[in-house]
Amino acid sequence: MIGGVTLQIVRDWVVRFNADGLEGLIDRKAPGQPSRLTDAHRAALAAMIKSGPVPAIHGVVRWRLVDLCQWLWEERHVRVAKQTLSRELRAMGYRKLSARPRHHAQADGAIELFKTASAPAWTRLRARKQSTPPGSKSGSATKPASARKTS
Repeated sequence: MIGGVTLQIVRDWVVRFNADGLEGLIDRKAPGQPSRLTDAHRAALAAMIKSGPVPAIHGVVRWRLVDLCQWLWEERHVRVAKQTLSRELRAMGYRKLSARPRHHAQADGAIELFKTASAPAWTRLRARKQSTPPGSKSGSATKPASARKTS
């Protein structure tokens, strides 16, 4: 071993040089495990997402990742994890979107009323300081000693 390089590494370099020339010696990203989804799987998945679920058939009202994983297994016999499917859908250009929930009994105008600006904090603080008696160090008013009940 010379310079921290073993004989096997030198052999690998020679094989890569003979196969690809100088470009073969440049380090490149490891290929990793090939994708479980083929182009046909991706096309079927995209068609399924665009058409949306049919509640009577699929049992759901919106697609979740777990539902799509289950559909892939039932229809195409491809087992894919949620994280993997999320990564594949992101690569296909899809994003996870969800509607903002709205209560069924929400009053009309409640959102606009909530969004109106409340009084600034400094005005509330000034009003509270004026309501406390002098000499009181707490933020709330205290009862006078004569108002206490004695047994």
